[in-house]
Order: sequence, then structure tokens, then C-alpha cells
Amino acid sequence: MSYTIRAARPADAPDLVRLINALAAYERLSHHSRPDAAVLARQLESDATPRIEALVATEEASGACVGFALFFHNYSTFLTNFGLFLEDLFVEPEHRGAGVGFTLFQHLATIARDRGCQRFEWNVLDWNEPAISFYERRGATMLTEWETMRLERDAIVALAG
Repeated sequence: MSYTIRAARPADAPDLVRLINALAAYERLSHHSRPDAAVLARQLESDATPRIEALVATEEASGACVGFALFFHNYSTFLTNFGLFLEDLFVEPEHRGAGVGFTLFQHLATIARDRGCQRFEWNVLDWNEPAISFYERRGATMLTEWETMRLERDAIVALAG
């Protein structure tokens, strides 16, 4: 099978929501997954400085959306330069092993290179050995000295006053 990688468009939002929910199920996080196709479509609309971007992988024969990568820019004060942060990369199970994930990941590296990014970062669940192995084979290193911290909406509201 052949696949095409392209920038996601607002019309892809329903497919992205479906894939996001499949990713949440895989990561055992369905109870946290509440993607909104209308909001996502607005966020993907062309903008001079988009806050998020996404790539989709479509099967050439059927046109079906089978994978995605959602990303945005972050910033390093130490490097005084932008980086690329991969929020999520997911390929439907029946399309894994065909190079779709690698092609999405490679496309992101090309974007990072072309935009002058000094870093390309993401998080991976500590139990997700297939993903960890995939990333390490591409030259990634696990940062063991950093722990992710998070405030969720209620805590944000409470802290903000």
C-alpha cells in the first residue's frame, strides 16, 4: 500500500478526532479524551502564525486517513531558538509496520530542519516500549533528569484566582 503525507486541513478535523480517540484508547487514557472537531478545525485554519499544525497520512488507494502527527513550536531560552514539539503521533494498528509512522516522523524532522529548529522533542509513556524503541532507533535519547509537571483546568483557575 502507498501512503501520502500532507498538512492537515480544517476538513480533516473529524478524522483527526477519530484518530485522537483511538490514540487515547491505546494509551489507556480514553477517560481524558474529549477532542472537539469544530474547535480543532478552527485551530487548523491557515494563519500567519499557527498555534498548532498537523500532518495526516492517507492511504492512496482509498483516501482514508490512517495516521497523524500534531505539533507546535516551543522555545529554548538556553538556545534562544525555537524547537518543534510533537504532541501526538499515531498510526492505526492495521497500518503499522508499513513505514507510515517513520514517514510522519521523518517529515517532522524535515520541517524542524527547514525552520531552523535546534530541538525536536516529545513525550512518551514509560510503558510504551514499541514507541521508545522506535524513537531510539531514530537517534532520540531519553531525558531522565526531567519530570513533566501539569496544572489541569481547575487548578489553573484556582491558581489564577
